[in-house]
Amino acid sequence: MSEYDNNNSIEDVQAVEQPMGWHSLSKDVYVRILIIAGLFCVLFYSDLYRIVYRWLKDPSWSHGFLIPFFSLYFLNQHDEKIVRLKPSRNYLGLFLMVSFIVLYFLNISFLNFGYGNPILMIATLGAIILFLGGWALIKYTWLPVVYLIFAVPLPGRFYKELTIPMRQIAAKIASATLNLVPELQTTVNGVVIDIIYKGARIGDGLDVADACSGMRLLMAFLALGV
Repeated sequence: MSEYDNNNSIEDVQAVEQPMGWHSLSKDVYVRILIIAGLFCVLFYSDLYRIVYRWLKDPSWSHGFLIPFFSLYFLNQHDEKIVRLKPSRNYLGLFLMVSFIVLYFLNISFLNFGYGNPILMIATLGAIILFLGGWALIKYTWLPVVYLIFAVPLPGRFYKELTIPMRQIAAKIASATLNLVPELQTTVNGVVIDIIYKGARIGDGLDVADACSGMRLLMAFLALGV
């Protein structure tokens, strides 16, 4: 075997062994991704703004800033497999994408279900991936996409309905603990603890707030558990 053949063989082996990753994608692919991402953000700007604003203002949902990074981490676990895929368009994804967008605007105009818009936004993202990459790409991206649901704040009314039973349990436990203190008696009225010390009522009672329900930790631990 000639020296030229040896060099070629070594180069071929190095080419095969060289790991592939996001750097292997061409600039055209990144340009297309940026264009699609830009159009997606323009289409769903109002909901994206409301979600981020809620993250900033409501401590119960401040963990939402971390969710997209976890999704990117999940996606990065399969970077080599994704890069090696040969995208094949799936027109079921196109149909679903159009359907979700239509439902999104119908929900804004007629249905007015607050939690529906963010869910349809995430569903549209999944449909776009199915349309452009087919089921082969969905195989590696479904978890990062579905995981984004943990970043969507629950509607205020539904959130309160979930926290009230938890606040009542916290109030009962706190009341039972306070009753262990000598000459101190407590009674629970919903989520309010009335305190009587040495026969005199103290203040207007203690209100077990939403922050005491444990809902913040529950949502964060659910996301972390997944």
